[in-house]
Amino acid sequence: MSLAPRAVLVHRRTEYEELLARHGTHGQAAFFLSSRGRSIDEVARRHERTRQALRDVASAVPLTWRSTRVERADLDRFLFAPEDVVVVVGQDGLVANAAKYLSGQPVVGIDTDPGRNPGVLVRHRCPDAAALLRAAAAAGSTVDALTMVEAVADDTQRLVALNEIYLGPPGHQTARYRLGPDGNPAPGEAQASSGVLVGTGTGATGWLRSLWLERGSTTPLPAPSDPRLLWFVREAWPSPATGTSLVSGELGRGQGLRLTVESDRIVVFGDGMESDALELTWGQSVRLGISATALALVV
Repeated sequence: MSLAPRAVLVHRRTEYEELLARHGTHGQAAFFLSSRGRSIDEVARRHERTRQALRDVASAVPLTWRSTRVERADLDRFLFAPEDVVVVVGQDGLVANAAKYLSGQPVVGIDTDPGRNPGVLVRHRCPDAAALLRAAAAAGSTVDALTMVEAVADDTQRLVALNEIYLGPPGHQTARYRLGPDGNPAPGEAQASSGVLVGTGTGATGWLRSLWLERGSTTPLPAPSDPRLLWFVREAWPSPATGTSLVSGELGRGQGLRLTVESDRIVVFGDGMESDALELTWGQSVRLGISATALALVV
């Protein structure tokens, strides 16, 4: 007998909760903000809207379903199951934060603050939650399959991301490595830079787009469902020992970019979550390409 679906409500601490964690009481937090020309009232109102949204979505879960909640900081320790329906309650970025831990489960994005969030990934409102949950669990539900990027190290470590993957030094030092197409017998070009960014069409509205504009690239940015990635080397440094001939490119399905580490330590993380990163050292290599897993975002 198959298990009933489980609704997993993904959320994050509000700004108000972070202020209380830092200052202890509402009064202390209010004093801190007022000393900087801000009022705590709007922060508290946004907090209450978010809490109410969580209550509304939780009440919309069918009675025959199981349900649970997971906070953003605990995503890397949470075990998602195949029968889960993931409901992200919050901002667009929270969908990207959750995506890297999923393997095809349908995702419903609920915008807790319409007008303040772009609503690119959190496309729906709380009153629609009940119908969306039933639709997501039904066979043949309508979803957008959003392309994801993956990094696979030579020691089998793997990382996936919805927006982009960054490879570079953990601080403000220079990363040294060799870079080239995967499968090429040549060792690749020796480079020194502040890192490499490989992004998707979903990430083309953020960090990837800023690099694309900075370079004046003529390569069209991919759409979120396009099986295509763009990559850029950040601030490559030319020297007698390092080159700058491979600083940008495009990857289609089945194509890969290989980076081999030639410095003490390089970190690899996705969608800004540096706390959950791969760490590579001298001689290790990593392949970047399109992930076989896509994000199933309920439309």
